[in-house]
Amino acid sequence: MKQKPLFSAIVLCLLCLTGSAGAQTLQQPTDSVGHGIIHRLGVDVRPGYVFPTHSFFDGDNAAGKPINTALGVHLKYAFQFSPNSRLGRLYPSAYQGIGVAYNTFLNSSEVGNPVALYAFQGARIARLTPTLTLDYEWNFGASFGWKKYDENTNPYNTVVGSSINAYINAGFFLNWQMAPQWQLTAGIDLTHYSNGNTHYPNSGVNTVGARIGVVRTFGNVAERVQRTTPQAESSRFSDRLGYDLVLYGSTRKRGMYWDDHAELIPGSFAVVGLNFNPMYVVNQYFRAGASLDAQYDESANLGDHWIEGTSGDGIKFYRPPFRERFAVGLSLRAELNMPVFSVNIGVGHNLIQQGEDTRGFYQVLALKTFVTRRLFLHVGYQLSNFKDPNNLMLGLGWRFGK
Repeated sequence: MKQKPLFSAIVLCLLCLTGSAGAQTLQQPTDSVGHGIIHRLGVDVRPGYVFPTHSFFDGDNAAGKPINTALGVHLKYAFQFSPNSRLGRLYPSAYQGIGVAYNTFLNSSEVGNPVALYAFQGARIARLTPTLTLDYEWNFGASFGWKKYDENTNPYNTVVGSSINAYINAGFFLNWQMAPQWQLTAGIDLTHYSNGNTHYPNSGVNTVGARIGVVRTFGNVAERVQRTTPQAESSRFSDRLGYDLVLYGSTRKRGMYWDDHAELIPGSFAVVGLNFNPMYVVNQYFRAGASLDAQYDESANLGDHWIEGTSGDGIKFYRPPFRERFAVGLSLRAELNMPVFSVNIGVGHNLIQQGEDTRGFYQVLALKTFVTRRLFLHVGYQLSNFKDPNNLMLGLGWRFGK
């Protein structure tokens, strides 16, 4: 079946390109002249193990061999705010930037050798010695060049349904300052590739592995910090509240099960939603709160309205009533707040709904990229019942409050 390009993953790449612009927007009102940016160039090598989540990885493929090895080579540019700047004092170890990676699964004819383009951010978790720290880093973007499923040319690969897939990675590693401007890193990371149900099949590809890298820093990271009197933080509850309003949309595919076999419903279905998210600022790194979530899914509960006797490309459904495609839920949210980016996670339950597809719990993982102090891009992913992929959440947000 002919597939359209993954529009949503392209939006993820546009996210990467806005990161540096957002950084400058945040910097200008707060940093005085002379407080420059510290630049970083890095190379990572990441060998990994592919989780056998599908028989395709166990050897049910044209090669007749297990696909259990992954290897990625990453080239990354990042920047830090000067220690003499406001953001540099608030987030002294944080860095953010853009990376590109070449990946192979040692089966290019059926899987491809995807190239990832992504935004990333990292910071120190703990200092272990004067020259050794424990750090984290996340990567979020898109990967291009997958060999997708095709019933004629690639029939065994019933895992990947699109040539472009989202790329999500999280890593934890030791960072050794081996020279004033050189760092050596080594640790572990987890990676997930998926298209967010914009195409079928969408089983996803998951890896766990090691990472080793070297980073060259340009600029004096250890320059003397200007002594200034810190501005006192308000202790009033109302002064620590902020409100994020998000509007998002996407498309998704829908598959159904009949008589113990899966069947793909032709076409794509629209998803639109709104989040209103009051958050309490615990400190400069962490915000917590709740969110009122409303979502309309054109494909929700469609299986309950199947027209008997239709199947395949001619399958038909009665249109479900609006109340079966619209749900309102309440979720608890936590957010890692850093320069340029914020990472928001939530667990919620639909309170107003009708039908099996919108019943139960849902989970949200979202990345916010600030274009100005208040306007941000929102790229999110929603699951249901802690295991089933629902849809992407691509939109814009506005932050109200102090």
